[in-house]
Amino acid sequence: MNHRIFWLLIIFISGHCYSQNNFSARIIDGETNTPLQGANAVVKGSNLGATANDEGLIEINGIPDGEKTIVFSYIGFETLETSYNFPLSDDDIKTIYLYPAGEQMEAVFISSTRSRRTIADLPTRVEVISGEELGEKGNMKPGDIRMLLNETTGIQTQQTSATSYNSSIRIQGLDGKYTQLLKDGYPLYSGFSGGLSLLQIVPLDLKQVEVIKGASSTLYGGGAIAGLVNLVSKTPTEEEELNLLLNGTSALGLDASAFYSNRSDKLGTTIFASYNLGSPYDPADIGLTAIPEFDRYTLNPRVFYYPGENATLDLGVNAVIEERTGGNIEFIENDGGVEDPYFEQNNTRRITTRAGYEQKFENGSSLNIKNSLSFFERKIRIPDFVFSGDQFASFNEVTYGFGDRDSEWIAGANLWADSFKEDQNPGSQGVDYNHLTYGVFVQNNWQATKFLSLESGLRLDYQNEYGTFLLPRLSAMFSLTDNLTARLGGGLGYKTPSVFTEDAERIQFQNVLPIDVDKTEAERSYGANFDMNYRTELFETIDLSLNTLFFYTRVDDPLILTENTDENFEYIQPNGFLDTRGIETNLRLSYNNFKLFVGHTLADVNRHYDGESSEMPLVAQNRLNNVLVYEIEDKLVIGLEGYYFDPQKLGDGSRGENYWIFGLMTEMKWEKFSLFLNFENFTDTRQTRFDSIYTGSISNPQFKDIYAPVDGFVINGGIKLQVL
Repeated sequence: MNHRIFWLLIIFISGHCYSQNNFSARIIDGETNTPLQGANAVVKGSNLGATANDEGLIEINGIPDGEKTIVFSYIGFETLETSYNFPLSDDDIKTIYLYPAGEQMEAVFISSTRSRRTIADLPTRVEVISGEELGEKGNMKPGDIRMLLNETTGIQTQQTSATSYNSSIRIQGLDGKYTQLLKDGYPLYSGFSGGLSLLQIVPLDLKQVEVIKGASSTLYGGGAIAGLVNLVSKTPTEEEELNLLLNGTSALGLDASAFYSNRSDKLGTTIFASYNLGSPYDPADIGLTAIPEFDRYTLNPRVFYYPGENATLDLGVNAVIEERTGGNIEFIENDGGVEDPYFEQNNTRRITTRAGYEQKFENGSSLNIKNSLSFFERKIRIPDFVFSGDQFASFNEVTYGFGDRDSEWIAGANLWADSFKEDQNPGSQGVDYNHLTYGVFVQNNWQATKFLSLESGLRLDYQNEYGTFLLPRLSAMFSLTDNLTARLGGGLGYKTPSVFTEDAERIQFQNVLPIDVDKTEAERSYGANFDMNYRTELFETIDLSLNTLFFYTRVDDPLILTENTDENFEYIQPNGFLDTRGIETNLRLSYNNFKLFVGHTLADVNRHYDGESSEMPLVAQNRLNNVLVYEIEDKLVIGLEGYYFDPQKLGDGSRGENYWIFGLMTEMKWEKFSLFLNFENFTDTRQTRFDSIYTGSISNPQFKDIYAPVDGFVINGGIKLQVL
């Protein structure tokens, strides 16, 4: 009996000497904040371990006292080793973040779809310009984003002013008013402020550009009928960054930009500043500017506060000041002294404040709150007429995301206020407006099987003048094989009527009548896309990617600008619709240091009014985008480009000429700096070489449609410095 008591005491004492501890943790994907089901955790040097469940939770039992190292791992992610001293001071569930390893660090995460998935996992077709491609395209026109977008298959930047360079975005042949331009998900470039937006966005502070083609109003509300373009800004990283760019052109233009980024503990900041100068340029020697005179200053500071490892507060201000004058080049260069000159002046002031808060929770859910206030002032002056006014816009949104990798939900609500007040002008009819839009939406991403993924959404908007809009949307992705995927999607859209369209921009809003709300309805649309994407390796040396997209979009009750018998311009809605249908094809081949990109767009855009059909003006039915690149990584890039445009129908019923544009880009890279030199349009393709751009006299020109470049051959070159 005494022996038994003795051994029981020994066991009891040993149990206290070697206590058994429990360890609980949740393993999370550090990029997407989603649980990593199947992740492993092992106590180093033992057989103790556990595997994460569908919520990312693990529990390891029986850990002895003392300092122990736990190894966390997941296929395709960096392994993490963390030491703990047992027994722990608390029993809280630890949060462990793992990050993609190796090539997966290049995974592109998309913010436009409001999802936390990568581009490869999304049922919605998204095109992304990022990384080196974004930098190379930014070298060509460092002062704005026109070239960056115009070289994308299916997108055309349409010049709306022959002398001031104003341009708009056209996706799949539809007018620019049907494309929504966003900055980090904020709709900052709508209405009056949209006319010069492409010319006033400098790309140096952009992380990536995301393009969704087709009906996207369910995601962001009215205006995204043809699609949306989201410009995603850089955010602070642990490494301090200071980039400088200086560029000059043979047309006597100058671009100087600087971007700074840093993060330390709970604070981070980014600061972007640029100065852009344009000199009056007339390569055709016709007396009118192809490139106007302009001075533009941009300043965009942002501050980031991190109250915890899962929370971010972002505050920022964007300010743009520009003076732009096009027209009679002698008048501009001599500051007057020309009798009866033609000119077009645009003076703009833009101030935008932004505030955003993001909170990620341990269960993988997240909360996002956004607010922006935009103040935009623009004055347009031509001989004998002035149009000016102030626009105020406010965007407020709250979204909540929850669920897991198999079924992800996003729900939200927003309030969008947009108003315009025209300055007093006896020569104008007054086109003031005050719009309020309330919206609620819900979206789901569902991994139904390994073969099928679905993305569905529903939005309900109420607009104070045009009523209620119910906008469903559905996209599906079919993983047919490891090399072949297909996507099918469609949805509804709408556009609130506005006088600020590219047609009114062409005539500087002179004699444009306000919209009669009582006699006007919102434009409504529906559309669908189907695409197939194939990737493979040929002969073990050539990487091949082939994507083909079939698209169709129809817009009912389109609003068109028409001249009436009183020589005024009014917006009317004819009985009918317009539609676009076509095919986009993108081919990419990579062999050693060579890459070949070939893109073809077939866009058949027609108007069907009052029982009659006609071709939409200023649409090239066939376009070719060809780029051949030779690249030695981090050392040298040489690219040869060729772009073809079919003859386009013009507004007067005639047809323009077909044409090619060729360019050569070069960049030499070193560790901390690079030199670039580009020969844009070196064949000097200009509309003024094969067609006129105006009729009448140079003092009173009546401008024709601009369907080809007017600036011709321009060389630009510069230096990029990575100071930090």
